[in-house]
Amino acid sequence: MTSTAADPTPRAGMFRALRVRNFRLYVSANLVSQTGTWMQRIGQDWLVLQLSGDSGVALGITTALQFGPTLLFSFYGGVLADRYDKRRVLMLTQAVMGVLALGLGLMVAADSIALWHVYLLALGLGVVSSLDTPVRQSFVSEMVGPGLLANAVSLNSTVFNGARLIGPAVAGALIAVSGGDTAPAFLVNAASFATTIAALAFMRVGELDRSTPVARSRGQLRETLAYTRRHPDLILAMVLAFTVGTFGFNSQITIALMAKEVFGLGAGAFGLLSTAYAVGSLSGALLSTRRSARPLQRFLIVSAVAFGLLLVVSGLMGHYIAFAALLVPTGAAALVFSVACNSFVQLGVEPQMRGRVLALYFMAFMGGTPVGAPLIGWVSERFGAPWGLIGGGIVCVVVAAAAGAVLSRGRRVRLELHVVPPSAHLHVAPARPPAEVAGLVEAADGAVPGEQTTRDPVR
Repeated sequence: MTSTAADPTPRAGMFRALRVRNFRLYVSANLVSQTGTWMQRIGQDWLVLQLSGDSGVALGITTALQFGPTLLFSFYGGVLADRYDKRRVLMLTQAVMGVLALGLGLMVAADSIALWHVYLLALGLGVVSSLDTPVRQSFVSEMVGPGLLANAVSLNSTVFNGARLIGPAVAGALIAVSGGDTAPAFLVNAASFATTIAALAFMRVGELDRSTPVARSRGQLRETLAYTRRHPDLILAMVLAFTVGTFGFNSQITIALMAKEVFGLGAGAFGLLSTAYAVGSLSGALLSTRRSARPLQRFLIVSAVAFGLLLVVSGLMGHYIAFAALLVPTGAAALVFSVACNSFVQLGVEPQMRGRVLALYFMAFMGGTPVGAPLIGWVSERFGAPWGLIGGGIVCVVVAAAAGAVLSRGRRVRLELHVVPPSAHLHVAPARPPAEVAGLVEAADGAVPGEQTTRDPVR
């Protein structure tokens, strides 16, 4: 293993993680693959609306089936990540997802597709994706090492959202040129998986910063839950991730319904709205590349509140141009929160636990979608498309504000413990705080238990 991948010293530059050859290979291929994935998402949403007569509930059900398996299988993906060669596991999962995309494209091209077929294939894709995601996320740390992890996570999100910028626009134009036929979008996506498989195959295995494999044993889920309970900072991140993921990250439903119901527009305009959201997301991801350290808990809370407020304001926009313009800062806020939360979790766990804790995190982030997506679809259908945005935004703001209140209360308790009579002044905590204070310091500041801290408790 070379020092390039595992260099713990952060280096200057927005794209510093790209100096690692393996990560550079992976990111380049991932841009192509994610572009195809976004093309399929737009095509799938449009296909469901075609087959269901513009039903928001059908769109929500499809999304729920695709993300529902996260609750059942993500933890097993985390176990695979901690137990086996991540690179080989990813080659297998990427190949299976490519076959599923190919099957959907061929059925649409043959005009033999029905709504239940889309449901079934979305479910299959969701199962494989739930295994793939924890492995893929934890593999980033093996490519770049801990010193470049925060930057690599941000760059990975930048690529994801660069693809979101390209994919929907290309898919919308392709569907429009094809007279409403969504098959080309699915076939392009099927071919795109080959680039990721090739990149994984050509990596220099000796440069990967591999963690020690975890042996097969009973009770690994209980061990992961117990580990998370001992880290209040991880609990906070997962609560916020569940709330925002369930009620806020439903743009594939809300934007589609706004385009059709509120503005009366077609696939091309829908693709452009998705592109506007992606422009903001890409901006947010690029802003996040400047971060080299673990985010603060209060940053997670503020970014979640900002995202929720922007959702509410977006829902109040009654004009297409105004709505499209507001999607830019909304997408930026979404990605600033998402990248910060991901980095916060990855940089706060031990390497041997990273795969399983990340699996638990993604269960929280995406596991609520089976409830949130149909609920947002029903609210949009029952009360109007804008209320899908407004209602989701209100929930995000309320929960994040409540989390902020709890965090502030914990900080006030900590301040009281540091008042020293009779002068009643505040002082900086010593490098090794007393045992009875250490737990409160960790809970309020997000430090990993067992680590020393010299941070100012008044921070």
